[in-house]
Formats: sequence, C-alpha cells, structure tokens
Amino acid sequence: MSADEPLFRVVRGVPTTEELAALVGAILVRSRPATVPSPAGSSTWGRSGRPGSAFPTAGPDAWRTSGLPR
Repeated sequence: MSADEPLFRVVRGVPTTEELAALVGAILVRSRPATVPSPAGSSTWGRSGRPGSAFPTAGPDAWRTSGLPR
C-alpha cells in the first residue's frame, strides 16, 4: 500500500461528512489494542473484604474505626 492510496473508499452511496467521521472514528477505535483490565478487587473497597487485610475486623469499635482514614 502506497502513501497516496486511501485506507478505505466508499463503493456505493454518498455519505455525509458526519457519517464519514463516524466511520473513521470506529476504525480508529477498533485498531487500538484493548486495555488490560485491572485485577478484580484492586480497589480499597475490594481489598477490605479479603482475609488478612489491614482493615479492622469484628470487635467492639470496628464500626467506628472502619470510617477512619488510613
């Protein structure tokens, strides 16, 4: 493919400028590599439910200390 050759062409119909822009946008999005999602439970909220976490456990003041900043 040469530098002067278009990446795609309209074979039939007369698309509007907006339709062509939408097509180009869709092609660009599909050509990017997918991002890797973060592991499940990587948030503070998710880590708080794991056994052995540094968050307060059940006890007399657990409800109070659970709202304190770390």
